[in-house]
Amino acid sequence: MNQLASPIASRTLPLLESDVLRTFVVIADTGSFTRAAAQIFRTTSAVSMQIKRLEETLGQPLFVREARRVRLTEAGETLLGYARRLLRLNEEAMAQFIAPSLRGRVRLGTPGDIGGRVLPGLLALFAHSHPGVEVDVSAGRSMEMLARLDAGELDLALVTVGNAGQDDSRGQTIHSEPLVWAGRAGGVAVERTPLPLALTSADCPWRRQALDALDRAGRSYRIAYSSEQYAGQEAAMIADLAIAPFPLGLIKPPLRRLDPEHDLPTLGDYQVKLVLGTGGSAPASVLAEHVVAAFRREQGRG
Repeated sequence: MNQLASPIASRTLPLLESDVLRTFVVIADTGSFTRAAAQIFRTTSAVSMQIKRLEETLGQPLFVREARRVRLTEAGETLLGYARRLLRLNEEAMAQFIAPSLRGRVRLGTPGDIGGRVLPGLLALFAHSHPGVEVDVSAGRSMEMLARLDAGELDLALVTVGNAGQDDSRGQTIHSEPLVWAGRAGGVAVERTPLPLALTSADCPWRRQALDALDRAGRSYRIAYSSEQYAGQEAAMIADLAIAPFPLGLIKPPLRRLDPEHDLPTLGDYQVKLVLGTGGSAPASVLAEHVVAAFRREQGRG
């Protein structure tokens, strides 16, 4: 027996689990346990427990927890390189032995406010479970997405309900949440008269719901900022130039909900529908099922 054998070689080392490594990489990429949990469809507490066990296994802290984000320690930076290589190697090995049962291409259309919320995590999981399917995503206004669906340029589309001139009888409602008033926390825009508003295009249901509600309430207002995308509204609110109608789930610091304490009129609900094209391919049907399930999980977390 070799008396110089390493004590490490004489015992079995623990294995790094692919699922835990994937969680670790997503946290490193997003800088947040909460955002990572949303992307991989787990609770924040479950993600925290995974990392705690990983840190205990390695005997070193991997993240430094700061007020608004987390960052990697030196040990975490070292592990990140290994984790990415191990995950890639695992995928290559699986691809060599397991032929994808579903192949093809799916073309999905979505407005920007929807695409930025659920789709990143959903598409990442779909790519892992169906590597033989190529997904093309187009972002634009709901009316544009429906026109492209009818022209055969898309296989399925997510659309918001209530756009002017839109046929809302089509599709399946897969998400509903309150449309509320939002503005910068501690801002003064909500105190101004007339009320400065940040609104989207004229056919957007958020705009029509807000203006109708203010007219019924007799509140004076002015349109201080117009944008085709919700990101423009968000920028105006962060700058405290205006307040805006916003889906509750989109409100993130430094923004906050305003209507509970500022006597602003109620706005109703924000709804999302999934509309399928006439082709009905198997990949499109499977992606549609994943989309519906993702929004159910999102609503369950809310």
